[in-house]
Amino acid sequence: MNICIFVGARPNFIKVAPILRVMEAAGVSHSLVYAGREDDPTLEPSLFDDLQMRRPDVFLGVDCENLNELTGQVMSAFERYLQNHKTDAVIVVDDLASTMAAAIVTKKQGIRLAHLVAGTRSFDINMPKEINRLVIDGLSDLLFTAGIGGSSAATREGAESSKIYMVGNILMDTLRFNHQRMQRPAVMDELGLEDGSYIVFTLNRKALIDNTDELRGLMVSMMEHAGDKPVVAPLRKRAAEAVERIVSENPQLFKGLHLVSPLGYLDFGYLTAHALGVVTDSGNVAEEATFNMVPCITLNSYTEHIETVKTGSNVLVGEDPVLLGEEISRMVAGEWKHCAIPERWDGRSAERIVQILREVCQG
Repeated sequence: MNICIFVGARPNFIKVAPILRVMEAAGVSHSLVYAGREDDPTLEPSLFDDLQMRRPDVFLGVDCENLNELTGQVMSAFERYLQNHKTDAVIVVDDLASTMAAAIVTKKQGIRLAHLVAGTRSFDINMPKEINRLVIDGLSDLLFTAGIGGSSAATREGAESSKIYMVGNILMDTLRFNHQRMQRPAVMDELGLEDGSYIVFTLNRKALIDNTDELRGLMVSMMEHAGDKPVVAPLRKRAAEAVERIVSENPQLFKGLHLVSPLGYLDFGYLTAHALGVVTDSGNVAEEATFNMVPCITLNSYTEHIETVKTGSNVLVGEDPVLLGEEISRMVAGEWKHCAIPERWDGRSAERIVQILREVCQG
């Protein structure tokens, strides 16, 4: 059995690291293929050290801003890879344009396709990622879902129940594996932050970064209702620049906001796990907050994993500054809702995935 694991962007590595570990322990032959360049600046060396995983075996070298061009380039490069490497199954992760490209090529080559984190939906067909999800799930032979919500979505869209496997949230495998290795980042000492005394703010969604008026309203509400609680924002380039522009308009209003450099996986994991609360537009960050039982506010009107809201510590406020202010006030006052860890978010998803692959591929 030869398994190819295809990843398209930095967050995907966090999800496949546990699968690589289980495959290596089980003696399953596998390769790790990355869509991007070997010198991709988002793949800092500490990422692989923190995750205790090897770098990709193959870099396809695709580097393109236009999503349609990127899709074509990935399809061409990945097709060449599959034609030259015997592969029994391909695992693709999440919902990127590169993920969809790899899924299409896999099926055209007559190879079994498995989708990790299948069944995630925004139900907004105007979102490019929603189209990617529909295509990938529609092509997949094995749909690995994180929870009942994902399984239900896939079923409603006609996927055969025999193809759907609720394996749990793979991010929790990485969190559990690295729990004892997470390290207090130096920036916390530099800012004089004590555990449980601060709020973490992350920003990644392009539509929100580019909408200055909307972002300003949310930031103003966040700071007004945070009171004396410092807000720590480890942001990457575009998000940091957008926030800096708004802060420069009224530095006094944002004096409690500390914009810091992006953190490595273990540092960031410690920062969020020991926070009073988290404000984010990232589904992954909200999922990790649910596992850590840390109050979380998501700046979006939907979540791909509704379990974080129904069972976990997450609440959705969309882009509404009034709702954001109300929830931050509850967070600061210690009046958060009761929450728990969703079913099968137990850190054993990778074991289930590898077992299913062995049973299906070896027949």
